Amino acid sequence: MTETGVALEAVEASGRGAWAMFLRNKAAVFGLAMFTGIVLMNIFGPSIYGVDPDAMVARPFSGPGEGSAPLLGVDYLGRDVLAGVISGGRTTLMVGAVAAAMSMSIGLIIGSLAGYYGRWVDSVFMRLTELFQTLPALLFAMVLLTLMGPSSRTVALAIGLVSWPAAARLTRAEFLKIRELEYVKAARAIGCGDLRIMLRTILPNAMPPLIVATALTVGIAILFEAGISFLGLGDNRVVSWGSMIGKNQGFILEAWWTVTFPGIAIFLTVLSISMMGDGLQDAFNPKLRGR
Repeated sequence: MTETGVALEAVEASGRGAWAMFLRNKAAVFGLAMFTGIVLMNIFGPSIYGVDPDAMVARPFSGPGEGSAPLLGVDYLGRDVLAGVISGGRTTLMVGAVAAAMSMSIGLIIGSLAGYYGRWVDSVFMRLTELFQTLPALLFAMVLLTLMGPSSRTVALAIGLVSWPAAARLTRAEFLKIRELEYVKAARAIGCGDLRIMLRTILPNAMPPLIVATALTVGIAILFEAGISFLGLGDNRVVSWGSMIGKNQGFILEAWWTVTFPGIAIFLTVLSISMMGDGLQDAFNPKLRGR
């Protein structure tokens, strides 16, 4: 068996052990269950509940349990808050997932090239990373949205373009460490090309911390999207948790439910992702594996 095959087998065994340890972490499993419930609610909830989040269903500012008001009350236009929470999560979760995937992809490409080749390649890509790190992320995203126009696609693109430097630095650090190991040198010795070594030998062994970073990046992207929508820079044609808070912020004293319930949805989603991320971090830590 080649050194690459041995490395892949070691990664698979490590993955099975990490999953077993993740399942022993009650907080992580609870976070996974909570996040799964939130995702299922946003996928199937709109068709089950059957209320248009843009429809006026009761007198404006009717609170929870007031007369014929829905379960979570209505906002200043008489729109069902529960319908907005159920439907708005689709936009928030989709934008967060796409932005996180884009951020990690850009970071993975730049970090792997910088860490593997080193020298001038590393210098150029790290200067580029530092440039993006010095830019105010929110301000840069606002400029991009102004230039490209507000939509769910451009919001995801803007978040992805401003949040990749951390992923690039993490990937670079892992590649710098792994490229000097014996099985990587053996792969070079038997004539494996750079691309094969990067994808088949180094990347699988660098994945554990990257998986943890990806989970946490989703939570950060969801908060970022909520902030952008809160400022009114998101797509006004669709409902999101952030836009619900932003549009009702002026009525928080007389209609607290219009911002509280979307805020709770954001909090629970990010909390569940954070709990899963902590569980993954512990699961991939070899010092804790035997406990």
